[in-house]
Amino acid sequence: MALPVMTVEQRAKALAKAAEARAARRALLAEVASGVVSVAEAFERSGQDLVGRTRVVQVLRAVPGYGPARVAALMAVCGVAEKQRVGALNEQQRDRLVRALLS
Repeated sequence: MALPVMTVEQRAKALAKAAEARAARRALLAEVASGVVSVAEAFERSGQDLVGRTRVVQVLRAVPGYGPARVAALMAVCGVAEKQRVGALNEQQRDRLVRALLS
């Protein structure tokens, strides 16, 4: 599939929008890491475009004490795919993840 032809202005606008999204996602993950926002609160914001497009793995790895191995095991036990996004989680998956984090 060929890439669409973009003008210089369109490309600059797209790059600025992508940079803004990365900064907002970085801020969300920093809030989770610092404890200002819990994982449950982040999951409740799944209706927001930015949060809904964030991968579950990224949110869980932001939790202090959770590295790649622990997150992978948690997701496998809770039945969440490795590449699943927060917006695609169903209620049962959210509940299982939150309960597993609290225990």
